[in-house]
Amino acid sequence: MPPWAPDTVVPDRSYGATSPFDDLPPVVPVRYETCMLKGAKVGLRARYEDDIEVLRTELYDDVVNGSRAEGRPWRPMTPDSKDPRLVVDDKAQGLVQFSAVELDGETLIGMATLYDIDTHHRSAHIGLGLLPSCRGMGYGTDVVAVLTHYGFVVRGLHRLQIETLADNAAMLRAAERNGFVREGVLRSSSWVMGEFLDEVVLGLLAEDWNPNH
Repeated sequence: MPPWAPDTVVPDRSYGATSPFDDLPPVVPVRYETCMLKGAKVGLRARYEDDIEVLRTELYDDVVNGSRAEGRPWRPMTPDSKDPRLVVDDKAQGLVQFSAVELDGETLIGMATLYDIDTHHRSAHIGLGLLPSCRGMGYGTDVVAVLTHYGFVVRGLHRLQIETLADNAAMLRAAERNGFVREGVLRSSSWVMGEFLDEVVLGLLAEDWNPNH
């Protein structure tokens, strides 16, 4: 399971139908700047060396958060080791990793990933993780918006998918807000801290995407 920003299950509906989130302000179109994609609140840029220690400490050092963020058991890492989850390989074809920053001041707020990129089926998966102090501010919705734009417009993909734990209401809201619809539940598919949890699968097709919603 990929890393997600953390926390009601998204209702099954077609994009554009009545939703408890319809009264929220529209998603701001993505803007381009040198080495950065910009949304309403966040920018996605390349991963800097200084980002890695902050992201590892904030997202993975805590046993509970680390266990929820990954589909494998938590384990400690030595301070000077290269963390493969965060060190970017610019030659990797199936994975694009960004650092997410706040537009005002470009403070690091988390990470964003487009992964399992399949150029034959033109599909990919979206993942993100926000620092604990940056949650609950609407950043997750904006990160999903920018990643969706990148996937459909820049990469020319046809389908994007998100999987997240069923109790991760924040990620479900961020996906729903950007037009993703719930396609199914993987029952008891994730072992997390002593119990099996369900995962929700959400998808969005390019022809159903409305970037101005």
